Amino acid sequence: MGKDLRGREIGEGIVQRKDGLYSARFTNKSGKRVEKYFDNAADAKKWVTISRLEDDKKPATAIEYSMTVDEWFVYWIKTFKQGLSPNTIRNYKDRYYTNVQNHIGKMLLIDVKAMHCQQILNEMQADYAISTVYQTYICLGSMFKSALLNDLIPKHPLDAVNFRAKKVKTPRRVLTVEEQEKFLEFADKNHNAKQFRLLLQTGLRTGELIGLTWDSFDIENRTLTIDKALEYRHERGYWRAGPPKTMAGFRTIPLTEEAFDILYGLYQKRHTRKESMALSQVLTFIDPRTGLERTVNMKELIFVNFRTGEPIKNSTYDTNLYKICDKAGIKPFCMHALRHTFATRCIERGVNPKSLQKILGHAQLSTTMDTYVHVTDDSLILAIRQFEAAV
Repeated sequence: MGKDLRGREIGEGIVQRKDGLYSARFTNKSGKRVEKYFDNAADAKKWVTISRLEDDKKPATAIEYSMTVDEWFVYWIKTFKQGLSPNTIRNYKDRYYTNVQNHIGKMLLIDVKAMHCQQILNEMQADYAISTVYQTYICLGSMFKSALLNDLIPKHPLDAVNFRAKKVKTPRRVLTVEEQEKFLEFADKNHNAKQFRLLLQTGLRTGELIGLTWDSFDIENRTLTIDKALEYRHERGYWRAGPPKTMAGFRTIPLTEEAFDILYGLYQKRHTRKESMALSQVLTFIDPRTGLERTVNMKELIFVNFRTGEPIKNSTYDTNLYKICDKAGIKPFCMHALRHTFATRCIERGVNPKSLQKILGHAQLSTTMDTYVHVTDDSLILAIRQFEAAV
């Protein structure tokens, strides 16, 4: 409820300003805030009541066609993209607010034409990597496709855009069996060796590894439940919790003997490790399965920095990996390469692809096979040997 200068309640959406005028405001159907000023509270209340009634009577087309691109983007992200991972949503927002908003943000959604989108992409190609331009193209395409399916625009503006560049797929880094053995030989001298070995036994994503808490580890059933992820946001200097990347990312996987021994050894020593004040944080996020808020007590994290007692940042792991690769004399790789390597080893050893899909937390089997499973020279040789043995 709004208040006047004496602190008395004067009605919803109404507040008295310091100059004595009464500000009356409400949010219409299209999500736009409408505001007007009056000399007295009675006129302000009357205007809000009448304006809301008139807004309710407006035909849908009048409301929809008055929506700006900015308004639609905010509504689209909030309504249609909430099931995506925080990283994906952040990428959409980065591309929109950095490259799209200045061009068409204030335009009416229905007025956007192919030439406006073409100009955005053309200007970007002079200053950005083609992969970033492609991300912007995907953002525009998805946003306008949703508007088209909801009858907010008569046709898709990107249909007439000339953009042939495709996302450049860099070769996925996968360790050969020899490289993996050499890596582990030198990794065992690193304080994060247990984490590296665990990834090669489970195929977890880095954020899932960081977000593991003791309630994730079921000692009796020898399983690991993945139901959250953590990441450190360097540009703002804070930790953020969230759900796994996709709904299929919520999973419980059985542990290998080595993975179980790693976690059980840490569990037995959990009360003797160093813990900093940073672990006193309690993070929250919305669980997309229930729509309810969940909490993550960082004191319960399985992995913390042995020296500082703080949570281990994403970048720290990659820095460690580069140093290990340098000492081992192998081509550098990032944390995600360990996930690729796990998936490839599974296929090489005859793991059923459908089972691997569930272990990795993929919604589609094609993602597992096309993106994460790689045919190495070793696997080709093994395939021929298997063929020979069968003959």
